[in-house]
Amino acid sequence: MFAKALQRLQEALNHHADEIQHEFINVSEQLKTYPRRIQEADAEGRLTLQAEQAALQQRQQQLAEDINLWRDRARAVLRQPGDKQLQAFLEELKATEPEPVRAAAERALHIMHAPPAELEKLAEELAAPVTKSNTPAGRLIERACTEYDLRVVDSKARRAAAIEFANRPGMVSDDAALAELEAALQHPDPLARETITQTVIQLHRLRALRVADLDVGHNSVRRLREIKDPAVVSVFIEVLKTPRTGFVLSENDPVEADNSRTRRVALGGLVEWRTPEAQQALRQCQFDRDPQIVKLAAVALEMYPGEWRGPTPETHKAPPV
Repeated sequence: MFAKALQRLQEALNHHADEIQHEFINVSEQLKTYPRRIQEADAEGRLTLQAEQAALQQRQQQLAEDINLWRDRARAVLRQPGDKQLQAFLEELKATEPEPVRAAAERALHIMHAPPAELEKLAEELAAPVTKSNTPAGRLIERACTEYDLRVVDSKARRAAAIEFANRPGMVSDDAALAELEAALQHPDPLARETITQTVIQLHRLRALRVADLDVGHNSVRRLREIKDPAVVSVFIEVLKTPRTGFVLSENDPVEADNSRTRRVALGGLVEWRTPEAQQALRQCQFDRDPQIVKLAAVALEMYPGEWRGPTPETHKAPPV
């Protein structure tokens, strides 16, 4: 059991080194753009870019040193010459970040000094079958908490998983799955929380753009205005730019209608965030087929002149529309 705990610790250390390496790659890719940008800039801009380049180069060097440090620590887990040295090594890791490394070190130390009766109990718990979630949303949350690809620094994999989940057949109309994910929006694990949030956003996006029942799409856009994640901005823009028809219930009978009211709610969401993309979308509304959209966009641009530099949903709350 102690050997398994050390293996988990080694995995946590290597995982952290992998995360730093992803950042190192991103910084390296950014640095590749600077020679051209410096060459094309004017004198003042060149000085600014050179300073940015120097800072990134310094960051790149620091990341390289950090990668080597954490790789060395991972190798050192199984290379301690004795129990005293191993305990000192684990105590050192127990006082470090990130949380997964600290938790794995604490676990190893606990097992190292646990009495035989407790070790026997722990062995029984590990041997017990693990209960797996039997719902699609539950399995996604489990993956978000444990799967390596969803726990790296780069968020592309989490977004891809959210899109893939939302586009599964029947998922857009699965109210139970959406409710389970929304109940987990405050998940304590930040990486799992990001996957869950992106999935909820994608499900509401598809409901707003595809579901024939316009009340469903309308409620989804209203729900998106409660989510404080900048990913909602692109959804609001897409909804605003997509006039469509469907049906609403009138005295229990379906009546054909359009999504103008939903588009107005999306417009209000863009005013809340006030990003450059949101401002550009509102500027393009001057030729919209809905005169109310044209008027609301013009009023918003007049109320908030100058360049929009969001995202600021908490501090810039737009009035409901």
